[in-house]
Amino acid sequence: MIFETAINIKLILAISATIVVVGGACLPYLRDIFRGKTKPHAYTWLVWTITQGTAVAGLIKGKGGWGTLALIIGTAFCFLIFLLSLKYGTRNITKSDTIVLIAALSAIVVWWQLESPLLAVFMVSAIDVLGSIPSFRKTFEEPWTETAVSWVFFSLANVLTIFALSEYNLLTLTYLVAITSANLILLAICLIRRRVIPKKS
Repeated sequence: MIFETAINIKLILAISATIVVVGGACLPYLRDIFRGKTKPHAYTWLVWTITQGTAVAGLIKGKGGWGTLALIIGTAFCFLIFLLSLKYGTRNITKSDTIVLIAALSAIVVWWQLESPLLAVFMVSAIDVLGSIPSFRKTFEEPWTETAVSWVFFSLANVLTIFALSEYNLLTLTYLVAITSANLILLAICLIRRRVIPKKS
């Protein structure tokens, strides 16, 4: 009975995380892209598509259970945003962004060759944060080109996903903690810089 209750709670948390990531994060982000308000950085979303997609496989292997549901949806969203960013994304792309992208993609090639699942999870977490750097820089310079509320809900969905995990270990927790931290950093940059840079009318 206790076991069944635990499963039900994990399922509820997983469904809640999925609803939050879709309704609270993804849909507002997509809406603002099509309105021309949000301009995603293609490099970041490309790296996130690759890393999150592979990390989902790691979570499944680490017996993440229902905790993988929101991340599967999130991976599809990352890929969609990457495709949209090719047309609607920022043109504020620097040489340093390209260097970061090359470094991240090179690291991904190495990561795929790793035989240790734990080392692979540590590396994918580092790559994911590395891939966030172009968006950090872009948001620092243009804080109004991100949908701040989406990053609140991305972070909340990750926290719910952590609670929905069937097992807690380095394989299941490391990546989720890393991407939640990156999301909160981007949100902080966005909100702090908006106090300095006025919104264009």
